[in-house]
Amino acid sequence: MVYDATDKILGRLASQVAKEMISARKSGRQQRVIIINAEDAIVSGPRTKVLSDYRAKYNLNHARKGPFFPRMPDKIIKRTVRGMLPYQKNSSGRGALRDLRVMIGTPQNLSLEELPDGHEWGPTENIVRDTPNKYVRLGEISSHLGVDANRWAGE
Repeated sequence: MVYDATDKILGRLASQVAKEMISARKSGRQQRVIIINAEDAIVSGPRTKVLSDYRAKYNLNHARKGPFFPRMPDKIIKRTVRGMLPYQKNSSGRGALRDLRVMIGTPQNLSLEELPDGHEWGPTENIVRDTPNKYVRLGEISSHLGVDANRWAGE
């Protein structure tokens, strides 16, 4: 399954992906999920509140001891999906998380015209909503947390 995170609300996207991965694990099949354009996902809410919340989460950690909170957009999405999986309780959540790939930008083999064999677009009817009035993109959140935007702009 391939999901495009462009203009998708982060929580809705993460919950749909987590639900799909867990149901696949329980039915005994291995479901690989790829999320592309991670920097274009949105977090709804007033800009100042969203940025201060993410800054507070990031500042909770100790530089060497943790807990570590990600700053890159792909890692933020992966951490959000992990929070919706039974990651600590049993191995099905850990195994499901191993099957998740989150990418910044769109790789050449997953261009929007056609997908390679064995890949299909994930269902988006539960994810797609009108863009909220107040929102922040994950790329902006990462820049606010100190990640150089040029780091993923060239990819």
